[in-house]
Amino acid sequence: MENKAMKALPDPPEEDDREEKVYGNVLAELESVDLPLGTTLRSVYDDQPNAHKRFMEKLDARIRNHDREIEKMCNFHHQGFVDAITELLKVRADAEKLMGQVTDTNQRLQEAGREVTTQTEEVIRCRIQQRNMATTVEKLQLCIPVLEMYSKLKEQLEFKRYYAALKTMEQLETFYIPRVSHYRFCQIMAETLPKLRDEIKDVSMSDLKDFLESIRKHSDKIGETAMRQAQQHRTFISAMQKQTSLGCTKPLYSLNGRTPTQHNGHDGEEGTEEEEAEEEVLTAHDLVDFSPVYRCLHIYTVLGDRETFENYYRKQRKKQARLVLQPQSNMHETVEGYRKYFNQIVGFFVVEDHILHATQGLVTRAFTDELWNMALSKIIAVLRTHSSYCDDPDLVLELKNMIVIFADTLQGYGFTVNRLFDLLFEIRDQYNETLLKKWASVFREIFEQDNYSPIPVETEEEYKSIVCRFPFHDADIEKQPFPKKLPMSHSVPQIYTQVKEFIYASLKFSESLHRSSTEIDDMLRKSTNLLLTRTLSGCLQNLIKKPHIGLTELVQIIINTTHLEQACKYLEEFITNITNVSPETIHTTRLYGLATFKDARHAAEGEIYTKLNQKIDEFIQLADYEWGMSESDGRASGYLMDLINFLRSTFQVFTHLPNNNNDHAAMSGKVAQTACMSACKHLASSLMQMLLDPDLKQISLGAIQQFNLDVIQCELFASSEPVPGFQGDTLQLAFIDLRQLLDLFMVWDWSTYLADYGQPSSKYLRVNPSTALALLEKVNRGMKDTSKKNNIFSQFRKNDRDKQRLIETVVKQLRSLVNGMSQHS
Repeated sequence: MENKAMKALPDPPEEDDREEKVYGNVLAELESVDLPLGTTLRSVYDDQPNAHKRFMEKLDARIRNHDREIEKMCNFHHQGFVDAITELLKVRADAEKLMGQVTDTNQRLQEAGREVTTQTEEVIRCRIQQRNMATTVEKLQLCIPVLEMYSKLKEQLEFKRYYAALKTMEQLETFYIPRVSHYRFCQIMAETLPKLRDEIKDVSMSDLKDFLESIRKHSDKIGETAMRQAQQHRTFISAMQKQTSLGCTKPLYSLNGRTPTQHNGHDGEEGTEEEEAEEEVLTAHDLVDFSPVYRCLHIYTVLGDRETFENYYRKQRKKQARLVLQPQSNMHETVEGYRKYFNQIVGFFVVEDHILHATQGLVTRAFTDELWNMALSKIIAVLRTHSSYCDDPDLVLELKNMIVIFADTLQGYGFTVNRLFDLLFEIRDQYNETLLKKWASVFREIFEQDNYSPIPVETEEEYKSIVCRFPFHDADIEKQPFPKKLPMSHSVPQIYTQVKEFIYASLKFSESLHRSSTEIDDMLRKSTNLLLTRTLSGCLQNLIKKPHIGLTELVQIIINTTHLEQACKYLEEFITNITNVSPETIHTTRLYGLATFKDARHAAEGEIYTKLNQKIDEFIQLADYEWGMSESDGRASGYLMDLINFLRSTFQVFTHLPNNNNDHAAMSGKVAQTACMSACKHLASSLMQMLLDPDLKQISLGAIQQFNLDVIQCELFASSEPVPGFQGDTLQLAFIDLRQLLDLFMVWDWSTYLADYGQPSSKYLRVNPSTALALLEKVNRGMKDTSKKNNIFSQFRKNDRDKQRLIETVVKQLRSLVNGMSQHS
């Protein structure tokens, strides 16, 4: 109630004024369209609790005020508004009439101007066309040269005139296209030109590859032509040097339009009419079309990529060089294999030489020299390997001639070939080896076909024929009438002729090696020495060792080697006549034939002694002694008599050798004496070994007597002088050991032997105590065995016992002598 009363109470005057002012501001804000209403309305509701009601009251009061003002204004203007409406109604009819007139007038005007408009539009269209045509003509005048140049470019590309096409492209890019560059076709054209350049590069590179493949196929022909012309030139120069006047100056060959010694491009003088009539000289242009190289070089130069082209060309040529230098595995089997190999290499470097001089900088002299040095090392290695497989001297000689022509050809083009000539010296050694092998078979065939008997000469023509082939001079034989015999066998003149043939064959290799006569002479002498000391000497040694060569053949071989030794001086004269080098020149090599044939003679003599001893051993093996016999047969054994007869017939061969001169007589006599002494010593030694054989346990005195008979036959043979020339009983001394030993047992003179032992005048000086002891023990065992068989006779048993005691006493004394000798030694 209090609140209501309080609420009903009127507000104080100050408070009313304040509220009036606030609500007035709010309403003013509401009436203003620029201010936002949200804030204003919020201020009304955010105020006092009853503010809304009071605001609404204020708002209603304000609305009533405005309504009163509007009413006053309407009342004030009402009459004017009515008058305006009345006037407007009057004007409405006039306006409609005017509208009809305007519409009619517009229609007539439109109909009247329609034809004019059509004609005007036609005039405008014509003016536009005329302007466009003028513009088009102007632009076409600018574009036609571009199109013409592009058409020209296409035509040049079609006919593969790539260098001209590149020039046309350059004109298009620098002069024509910039003037019309805003056109699309020009932009397309400008974008196409780099692609065309790449196409030209690709096409030219393809042509270069075809060229490289072509020259690889034609290198063989180029090299063949170059080497043939080089050989002709060499032959011509050799022929001219043999003439007294040298008037020819015309170059004979040139694959690059130059002589081999012209490397500066100088032209030669014009020849005479006869020279012009000669066969036309082929050049590299005649065999290979070099235009792809020139064209590709110009193209890459214009494109600013010359270095790339040079590097590619050199890289490819290096690869081709490696392929060319790779030989076929069977190249060493035929001459054609080597010829094709050399032709390809020469063709390769002739092309490079042409490129070097026909272009500027594509290849340099340093590059070709580097390529040649690489190739030269490979060539030398290949030739060294393949030549080692060759065992045919004719093929090696052909190889040498091809190497010389190959070297001369490339030397003519400025390449250094000294290493090739050094290689030829290695191949010369190989050639000599093949010659030695070939002549070894020749010598073996000669020796196999020889009959090893003196050469019979029936007529003077035969004699002259032999003397022409072999330097034989003997005054005594020349005086003899026909028919007669020469001391050597047929192999001697054949061997001498073959040695000369070997010298000729060796000389062939030394030709054209650019060596002095002294060097050639030294080569010939060294190779001949190898033939004599190694090949011929080896063949002689093998011949001497062959089983079928008998004593007669060995004696003839000794005679043959003597004549060959004497002919060595004529071989030296033969070499001197070939080389024109005096044998008195310092460092001249001498032939070693003397030592060779002396060694062969010594080997033959030794083989004679060996074969004699072997034959003696064969007879000794036939011996069949009955070592337990009680008495001898009274005659010598059959095997021994056969042996002595064999020795007699053998030594008669020596005595019947042709002693046409003192040398032959001395030689045959010496050999016969040595052989006879050797045979007797070997026979005596073999008989002594038979007695002292450890497997022989006992010997009877009867067997000793039979053995003594055989030794007596040997002594009779020695004393019969089977070979003349021995002094006194020299030959009999070979059996002195056997004789004294047998005498000791035959006489049973042990007291004398023991008493005189060690004295120089002893009767049994050659009897060794150990030998006597061994034989005595065997005799002792034989006597014991004999006494057992004869034990029925008591008187024999007593004699045997006495003899047994004597033997035991002698054995003891002999053993003491043997022990004393061993202690003393």
